[in-house]
Amino acid sequence: MKVSSFRYLVNQGVKGIWKNRMMTFASFCILLVSLLMVGIAVLLEMNLTKIISGIENKSEVVVVIKDGTSQADIDKLEQDLKAAVNINSVSFYSKDAAWKNMMKDMTEEEKDLFDYADDNPLPDTFKVTVKDIKRMGETTTQIETFANVDSTQSPTELADFLISIRRVLTIVGFAVIMALVIVSLVIISNTTRASVFSRRKEINIMKYVGATNSFIRIPFFVEGMIVGIVAAVAALLLTKFSYEGVYNVFNNDFGLWKVLGVQNLYKFGDLYLYVALAYIGAGAIIGAIGTSISTGKHLKV
Repeated sequence: MKVSSFRYLVNQGVKGIWKNRMMTFASFCILLVSLLMVGIAVLLEMNLTKIISGIENKSEVVVVIKDGTSQADIDKLEQDLKAAVNINSVSFYSKDAAWKNMMKDMTEEEKDLFDYADDNPLPDTFKVTVKDIKRMGETTTQIETFANVDSTQSPTELADFLISIRRVLTIVGFAVIMALVIVSLVIISNTTRASVFSRRKEINIMKYVGATNSFIRIPFFVEGMIVGIVAAVAALLLTKFSYEGVYNVFNNDFGLWKVLGVQNLYKFGDLYLYVALAYIGAGAIIGAIGTSISTGKHLKV
């Protein structure tokens, strides 16, 4: 195809947007809503998974050291813990530090009750985080076999619960996203089909005078692509505005959420390029292909 012919077809596609502005606006709205639904669903699923991962990272095994263990044996136990499989980090928490922290949270009356205590009743401990929360029970069992370990405390039930929640979220999130994509394609297909139907006479005339199918489809392809890109830009701006509003609320106003790991929500700035490319790519492809496919019925003369 000559460059001049291609330029002509592109110009016809651009003109078609204004000539059929009502149908163009309908396609724009459908694409906008569809992209928003899918985009928000994906961002929601990503952040829920990140929140759960943040909570998982705060889950740790407390290893209580037997009373009277020498410093050399404590050092040996620390080495054994660090060498164990599935151990992410090991930190020593002395009985003196535990006592000071406990006293900070007490009232003066409560502190008086401990004035008569001769010795610090709290044990030395190690706080251990694991790499894979799924193996927390297995790791805890292994730690209990080490020398000079009196007992362990681990949130195994919480770990199992978080694993189940993450699995359910992954399955549900994938199902919702796929359902939204399918519904969006069906709606867009019907909308673009209505747009093409309104110009069926124009298509038939072009066909009768010898225009090829590709020649007829290109203006519709260009028209759909432009509408898709414009809808994608609008969806990107709306997503940015709404996402940053929600992010600021969770990140600044709720201390409890921060304790649970919600401060680890993705910043939109970190995702901006990926979201923009996904929106523009999806909008252009869906708009272009949806429009050009809808011309097929009217190309058979």
